[in-house]
Amino acid sequence: MKTWDVVIVGAGAAGLFCAGMAGQRGLRVLLLDHSDKIAEKIRISGGGRCNFTNRLLDATAPQKHFISQNPHFCRSALSRYTPQDFIDLVQKHGIAFHEKHKGQLFCDHSAEDIIRMLLAECAAGQVDIRTRSPVKSVTSVSQGAEAAEGARYRLDTEQGPIHTTSLVVATGGLSIPKIGASGWGYELAQQFGLRLVARRPGLVPLTFDGAAWAPYAELAGLALPVSIETGEKKSRMHFDEDLLFTHRGLSGPGVLQISSYWQDGSPIRLNLAPEIDLPLRLQEAKLRSKKRLVNELASWVPSRLAEAWVSQDPALQRTSAEVPDKALQQLAQGLSAWHLTPNGSEGYKKAEVTLGGVDTRDLSSQTMESKQAGLYFIGEVVDVTGWLGGYNFQWAWASGHACAQALPLPARG
Repeated sequence: MKTWDVVIVGAGAAGLFCAGMAGQRGLRVLLLDHSDKIAEKIRISGGGRCNFTNRLLDATAPQKHFISQNPHFCRSALSRYTPQDFIDLVQKHGIAFHEKHKGQLFCDHSAEDIIRMLLAECAAGQVDIRTRSPVKSVTSVSQGAEAAEGARYRLDTEQGPIHTTSLVVATGGLSIPKIGASGWGYELAQQFGLRLVARRPGLVPLTFDGAAWAPYAELAGLALPVSIETGEKKSRMHFDEDLLFTHRGLSGPGVLQISSYWQDGSPIRLNLAPEIDLPLRLQEAKLRSKKRLVNELASWVPSRLAEAWVSQDPALQRTSAEVPDKALQQLAQGLSAWHLTPNGSEGYKKAEVTLGGVDTRDLSSQTMESKQAGLYFIGEVVDVTGWLGGYNFQWAWASGHACAQALPLPARG
């Protein structure tokens, strides 16, 4: 009977990275994935160029960029494996990259460069990678011949039983099921008595009631910079990012960011002209302009947005000088403090991440080992979710690194 030093389930970002580092420490590593293709989330990320980390991550205060019931949990791993550490690895492999926006780093060529790098690191650690290998069940081994051979866990697969000293779960979350997402990691956590934080889609477009959204559906495809916020007082979150109108609601970086903080039934607030003092500009136009109001408005916001807004109120469909002061005030208020309540989101099929997961109270922030000895959880399956912009990949690298460094070395003669 062969006993692996570590079996890692899930060949995504966290699993591949952890496997390579563990193998290079001298452990015998088996990496399993139920899909026929590995690293699909890396492959499609960043428009196919993989936003692999973010230079602006502040490892001393990770709660700025991460969501968790215990936002300080991720501090240990993120401070020990930083964006610069991963950048050094990328540069070692000769991968060209660029900074696009707010510290976000992308490959110049393709996300495939990152996948090839991770596979090269696994090859350097002599990692055995097996695709199309779903795990049917996991059993804890505490006595008998299996335990005598150093095994703590037996994994039953279609190819037969697999024995291992350490088991690492890197199965990701529920987002984007078409590329193989599943709840297997959560089910395993529950099997061994670990607590779960409720899961829901994160970094996801928001939707609105069809009738209420009808005046704006024709704006689908329109993008513009906005200020967006949700929550009240201490729970208030605010982002200055781009917004994208869709047929069913709102998307774009600003909405994806706020969606992770938005609570069902709560409003979001938008300033569609954050760089403009609209009340002042509209009053100035009323005093000096002979143009129709919609034409004046189109100099400050996209013309399609101006037309959609003005078309809803006959009082605004005049020259600027003819529009009543009250109507101008309401227009300025509507555009600079637009309150609207989503009726939901596009769900896991469009979500980039899964909020919630394995409760960090049952994990070591130093090692990622659970209270079940020899069982580790890394990456998205854990209740740690980053902002849009490379933060979730950095959590995958950092949690994978923390786990790989903590895995016990075998006592081989």
